[in-house]
Amino acid sequence: MRGRILVVDDQPEIREVVTLNLEAEGYEVTTAEDVAHALAAFDSGQFVLAILDVMLPDGDGFDLARAIRERSDVPIMMLSARDTDVDKAVGLGVGADDYVTKPFSPIELVARVKAHLRRYANGAAWSAGRAEAGRAE
Repeated sequence: MRGRILVVDDQPEIREVVTLNLEAEGYEVTTAEDVAHALAAFDSGQFVLAILDVMLPDGDGFDLARAIRERSDVPIMMLSARDTDVDKAVGLGVGADDYVTKPFSPIELVARVKAHLRRYANGAAWSAGRAEAGRAE
């Protein structure tokens, strides 16, 4: 198991495509169709990454990204049909690490997930190493 990923999208077909591709790579996937279910899922488990749609029936992914960022420093990827530079800038500004527009390539999405998780793991190892070095001084 490579870790648990939260996928939030109001379109069942998108959740299914993303889930199938991530599970094929060994990730456990939890899905939600709106902000309320996403926050409940996030608060009930440990996730290594979150993939969020922007347009959700009970709010937006930008607010959801802010809420997740308040709780955790896990990588956040926005996955949205909203593709303007302003939307991308807002997504990155609220704490997302990446912004992928629909339609998307599932192969590229999985590659981006792996890249973010590599960097996240390396950053955690680097922080732990710095903490160890600080205690040794």
